[in-house]
Amino acid sequence: MEYVLTTNAITKRYGKMQALDALTMHIPKGAVYGFVGRNGAGKTTTIRVICGLQEPTEGDYMLYGVSSKEAAIYDVRKRIGAVVEKPAFYGDLSARKNLEMQYTLLGLPSFEGIDALLKLVGLADTGRKKARNFSLGMKQRLGIAMALCGKPDFLILDEPVNGLDPQGIIEIRELILRLNREQNITVLISSHILDELSRLATHYGFIDKGHLVQEISAADLEKKCRKYLHAVVNDTALLSRALEPTGTDYEILSEQTANLYGTFRITELTKLMEAEGCELISVTEQEESLENYFINLVGDPQPEGGTAK
Repeated sequence: MEYVLTTNAITKRYGKMQALDALTMHIPKGAVYGFVGRNGAGKTTTIRVICGLQEPTEGDYMLYGVSSKEAAIYDVRKRIGAVVEKPAFYGDLSARKNLEMQYTLLGLPSFEGIDALLKLVGLADTGRKKARNFSLGMKQRLGIAMALCGKPDFLILDEPVNGLDPQGIIEIRELILRLNREQNITVLISSHILDELSRLATHYGFIDKGHLVQEISAADLEKKCRKYLHAVVNDTALLSRALEPTGTDYEILSEQTANLYGTFRITELTKLMEAEGCELISVTEQEESLENYFINLVGDPQPEGGTAK
C-alpha cells in the first residue's frame, strides 16, 4: 500500500508535559483518514508537527517518501493544504480578494483558477461581501478554498464541522467527498462528531494521551460495529453445534452468551437450537456505534458531551 504520510514514533514534549507519545500512524494515498481522540489527546499537536509548524522532540515522519529530517521536506510540504484549529483569512476582504492574497503569498503567476475554486466551495456568488460577515459554514469553506490555492494533493482539516448547523455540515461533507473522489485528494480529518465522520472516513486512527491506540479501515470497523443478536442460552457448546452447519458468523462470549451476526428469523433459529437441545433464554438486537467503539477502545472517562474530541 502506498502512503502519503507515515510517522515514526513521534514524541512531543512541552517542558514536563508530553503531548505526543511515540505516535506512529499511516495515511494511505487516496484515503479520507478520520483522526479520532478526546480534547487534549494530541490531534492538533500531531497536525502542527506534520505541517511543519512545530518540530517533534523525538521521532520523524515520511511525507511522500521524503523524511522530515531531509532538506527536501520543505518542498514536499507544498503538497499539503491545511486548515489548523480555525480558518485563517482577512475579515475585511471578500472571498475573491482573500484568494487573490493567498495566490500572491504563494507566488503563483496569475489569478487563474480562482473562479473555479470559488465555485467549487460554493462562494461564487458572495460578491464584495466581507468575509467577517460570512456564516460559520461559509468561513469554513473559505478556509478550505485558501488551503486549496496551491493545488495540494493532501488536505488536512482540523475539526472542519465544529459548531456548524446541519446544513453547514452537509455542505462541508459533500465538499470533502468531491475533493477526495473527483480530484483524488487525500484527506486527514480530525473530528469529535463521530457520526458525521463515519459518513466520510475510509480509514481511522484512534489517539489517546498522545499515543495512537489503533488504526483500522472503515470496512473492518463496519464489521466490528455491525448489528448482531446477543443470545443467552443454557449451553453455548450446543448453540455452536446448531449453528456450525449453517455457516452463520457468531462469537462465543461465555458458557451461556454469544453474539450472532447476520439476519435471522427467531422461529427458525429456535428450531435449529431445539434440535441440538439448546434452550434460548433471551435474545436482543444490538449495534455498536462508532462512539461506543471508541469508548471501549480507550476506556473511561467519557469524552465531553458524550463524544470524542
